[in-house]
Amino acid sequence: MTNQRLPIVAAAALLSVLCAAPDSAQTPLTTELVASGASAALFLTGMPGDSTKLIVVQQGGRIRVAKGGQLLSNDLLNLTSKVSAGAGERGLLGFAFDPNYEQNGYAYASYTRTGNHASVVERYSRDPLHPALLDPNSGVIIFGPVSQPFSNHNGGGIAFGPDDKLYLGLGDGGAAGDPGCRAQDPSTYLGKMLRMNTDGSAPSDNPFVGVAGSLDLIWATGLRNPWRFSFDRVTGDLWVADVGQGSREEINVAPGGGPGGDNYGWKVMEGFNCYGTGGCPSQVANCNSPSLKLPVHDYGHGQGRCSVTGGYAYRGCKIPDLQGTYFFADYCSDDIYSMEYDGTSISNLVNRTNELDPVGSASIRNITSFGEDLEGELYIIEGGNNAQIWKVVASVPELSSDVSSISASAGGTQTLALSAGTCDLAGQPYLLLGSASGTAPGVPIQDVILPLAFPDPWFSFTLQNPNTAPLGNSFGILDAGASGASTFTLPPGSPAAVVGLTLNHAFLGIDLSSGGGVTFASNAVPVQLTL
Repeated sequence: MTNQRLPIVAAAALLSVLCAAPDSAQTPLTTELVASGASAALFLTGMPGDSTKLIVVQQGGRIRVAKGGQLLSNDLLNLTSKVSAGAGERGLLGFAFDPNYEQNGYAYASYTRTGNHASVVERYSRDPLHPALLDPNSGVIIFGPVSQPFSNHNGGGIAFGPDDKLYLGLGDGGAAGDPGCRAQDPSTYLGKMLRMNTDGSAPSDNPFVGVAGSLDLIWATGLRNPWRFSFDRVTGDLWVADVGQGSREEINVAPGGGPGGDNYGWKVMEGFNCYGTGGCPSQVANCNSPSLKLPVHDYGHGQGRCSVTGGYAYRGCKIPDLQGTYFFADYCSDDIYSMEYDGTSISNLVNRTNELDPVGSASIRNITSFGEDLEGELYIIEGGNNAQIWKVVASVPELSSDVSSISASAGGTQTLALSAGTCDLAGQPYLLLGSASGTAPGVPIQDVILPLAFPDPWFSFTLQNPNTAPLGNSFGILDAGASGASTFTLPPGSPAAVVGLTLNHAFLGIDLSSGGGVTFASNAVPVQLTL
């Protein structure tokens, strides 16, 4: 990471800005390199309980740990001896931590296995001798094996939904044109979205439970090759990017909390276009039938585009005006897009390629996946050998830690209260710094809120005399839900003290002197602090 200091919104205005709805004048973006040297990386997620680590999934079977800009030598889990990779689209294709991982130590891997290349999902346990790792000998198959007739369209992504059920997306079995009409056949898992309990059993409320000729695990049908799918952290909406045949790429959305049972149309339809029903039974729906769920967006194969890579609806707190904005890419053209969806239609479809392809470095190529960390911040994952991983960040002016316009102080006692809670809307921790109001013109200070991950080693709280060394009185790391207060006395006649909060290379300075005021800028919107 670059060690630059970025501005933070503060004071009363922060409540409305921190996780507000997207604005048409969105923050300009760029990307920040966080790791390089991955081999055929296909996925990224955060490490539960440790915000310093990112987990990188490689197609060949390694589940690696990235920390401090480096890929560590010790793998979280190595499945290379089990995984069939290197031919077509086979390999280690999905990984997910159990929602209760910190308590039960379970994680799940989805892959095509050696020998017969069948798809399986295994559950792994924490290594008792090395608790930071998973035990490679603890694997228990909870789903499969499912035979894959061809080497492509394996799908294989897995994710836990807001209902704590495990979802698995499988492709239609491969070849071209779904020759077996498998995506429309409820008696096979291929071409489906599946939903299961953590032991692989079917939840009783799955839509096909008890339906004759249908498999109980099926949640949705009519998929060609879902790559990838994700859940919106706030709404629970299920986003599914489905790779097209030779004409259209599509993105589907199922509202959170829905009953399932959607039919996304393949191979009857490809995007919004009719495709065909050759080889399908007569009862399969016709093109544009009301029983088929149309995508919210599709696009054609012009200008080098050929294969959609699904992403996430952004729910981090560091780029507030992107709340709910969905990001996706095309594997062949390397284009990166974002769009908004209000439940009925899309808007603000933006080509972000020039923004997110960093100036002065090699272009981001062959985007195989996106990823989220614990705080909901967004990452872009390259495929290929020696690939790179990029974080989407705001491109905003730097704010120096040198605070000016500080008036003299006559000393006195000041109290700062610290507490942790939940970031409005996005479900992220925050830091609440004090609660006061000012009488001078400007924005009164009320519940100054800053996004914060707990525990977060980048967080430090110090009282500092700007002209001398820190005065001490440092606050340690807070646990989620914790609170504390620090009371300190300024020497009479001393220069004004400044409280500095350093968070992941971002800095907020507050003048604590009587009647003082400092103006800070965030996303070019000045906010004045008045004490």
